[in-house]
Amino acid sequence: MPHPDPVREHGYYRTTAASPELRVADPELNAQASIEMLQRFSDSDLIVLPELGLTGYTCGDLFATRTLLDAAEDALLAIAKSTRSVGGIVVVGLPLAVGTSVMNVAALVARGRVWGIVPKTFLPTYREFYEGRHFRASGAGDPASVSIGGGDIPFGTDLLFRDQDAVIAAEICEDLWVPVPPSSHAVIAGANVVVNLSASNETVGKAQWRRDLVVSQSGRLICGYVYASAGGGESSSDLVFGGHCLIAENGGLLGQSRRIGDGEDPVLPGPTWLTRDLDLQRLAHDRRVMGSFDDFRDSLPQTYRYIDVEPATAKKSEAIKNRVQLQRRIDPHPFVPDNAAEREARCAEILAIQTGGLVKRLEGLPPGLTLSIGVSGGLDSTLALLVAVGAVDHLQRDRTVIEALVMPGFGTTSHTRSNAIDLVKRLGVTCRTVDIRQLSLDTFIGLGHSPMGIDVDEATEIADLQRELESTHDEATDLVFENVQARMRTLLLMSRGFVLGTGDLSEQALGWSTYNGDHMSMYNVNCSIPKTLVRYLVRYFADHRYEGEMRTLLHQIADTPISPELLPPSSDGEIRQSTEASLGPYELHDFFLYHFVRGGCDVTKMQYLASQAEFAESHSAAVIKETLQTFIRRFFASQYKRNCVPDGPKVGSVSLSPRGDWRMPSDASAAAFTSKRARS
Repeated sequence: MPHPDPVREHGYYRTTAASPELRVADPELNAQASIEMLQRFSDSDLIVLPELGLTGYTCGDLFATRTLLDAAEDALLAIAKSTRSVGGIVVVGLPLAVGTSVMNVAALVARGRVWGIVPKTFLPTYREFYEGRHFRASGAGDPASVSIGGGDIPFGTDLLFRDQDAVIAAEICEDLWVPVPPSSHAVIAGANVVVNLSASNETVGKAQWRRDLVVSQSGRLICGYVYASAGGGESSSDLVFGGHCLIAENGGLLGQSRRIGDGEDPVLPGPTWLTRDLDLQRLAHDRRVMGSFDDFRDSLPQTYRYIDVEPATAKKSEAIKNRVQLQRRIDPHPFVPDNAAEREARCAEILAIQTGGLVKRLEGLPPGLTLSIGVSGGLDSTLALLVAVGAVDHLQRDRTVIEALVMPGFGTTSHTRSNAIDLVKRLGVTCRTVDIRQLSLDTFIGLGHSPMGIDVDEATEIADLQRELESTHDEATDLVFENVQARMRTLLLMSRGFVLGTGDLSEQALGWSTYNGDHMSMYNVNCSIPKTLVRYLVRYFADHRYEGEMRTLLHQIADTPISPELLPPSSDGEIRQSTEASLGPYELHDFFLYHFVRGGCDVTKMQYLASQAEFAESHSAAVIKETLQTFIRRFFASQYKRNCVPDGPKVGSVSLSPRGDWRMPSDASAAAFTSKRARS
């Protein structure tokens, strides 16, 4: 049977930050507006409302009146009662009389009751803020509980609320702006979702700083951060509040609401809100990977109390059972930014890292030592050659020190061969063309092998063999035939000088290389570049470093189908051996690579995420499933190749270097990772 909640099944936690309609000093009306907001987001697991949202932040000296405080408490109980049917957890802000003082608090309500109350720790009393006049900050003398509606409610900054796999901590506005926010300690104690009830007024440039704080805190704490700020219903006697709502996760902004001053409208009427799904499984994985995350646990300033919120009611289950579509964007190309300007900046940074790594390696070698590179006219070798030229230019060495070997074989087409020769000549590097077919034929004869089932001997002519090969069935394969050609090319390269490798990250992940063939070199500048990014890097070179015919040539190479060209071309001379036809789409493989290595996802979740992403081409569920199975099978089977790859620079958050980021036994079983209930 399908899981009753597909979103929660895959570790996602639906959160909403909302700023409802508000009338200053009218808790009853504000409670009703809040309840209407809760009903609108009945499928959310957690709803966060603004600071002092039941009264308004701008009540001033009215906060000291018994009338307002009693009305606020009644409003809180009304909202708590409404959650019997809404079902989600709600965090609401209000003023609360505690002893002889008034405190600015966040109350967590769910399942028809109040579960706990967290007071504000830091009160701003500077510039436009006067909270010290009205409220007392939390302190060591705070009671462990308070009485509300005849019930004894846990109270304090030491409260953490567990909702199955979510552990929620609350802080209020200024708490985030101080050097060490309370959430920093709460997260070390176990929280993975932090909520912030805020009343942050709008001033020029403040919104960006607010975003930066929320995003950076979520990254520093490896948590989800849900921020809801007061809106336009607040008094505008001296300040304007924008209703800014933000949700961030581990250093990334998942989204933000409209706000006053966002440039779209001069005035933003009505409430604001934002809903996003937090990936709690991914957060747990990243905390496990970061071994230093728990190092401060022994220095926590206080012991925390955990409050287990009861599971959702049947009505809640009814509201969420059809949650299939995620409320967050799943990037179909996690290695390639969507935004053109960001993508260009990423490409420039990567090329600088690649070039810098090669420059450092070349500085340790004799200046006149030949730098050998096999150039096929394809994407990977083109990128490596362009980086090599940049490194040699930086060292002010003659480009002829680079020896580009064009090594046509039985599968080379005239298109790629002419592209390769044209490329190396235009770059001014040394060009050598060596036809490997005769050398490969001699090897077949020495091995006693019949390439593609064709008998050969010393009398076999290359031209005759080529014709017979091109007439073979398109589905015919011969691994020895392919491997001999790949190793022959490596032999020619290794016999000439310092070899620059060209294989990319995606090929390493899939083991799409011949062991001790194209798998081997002395240095590989492409080792951390996934296939989906290589094409953009070549195009970046074309558009920013070259012009005229050279630019046209690079774009032509970037548009060439991906192929190792080890099998003979079709009868019309076109590439017959398509890598993606054999393995599946590279955009899917790179998608799975990112989520498996970087996110620790299981197979079920990766398949679900792929169904949520909008790829450049639509992929059926069958194609996604088949490609995923291929990825897992080849990833596990190919670790022995990755265990002995050459040096190369890490450029992104995903790397498979056995000396750094990814260490895995070559004989590890994939069984547990392909089972239906595998977990990250």
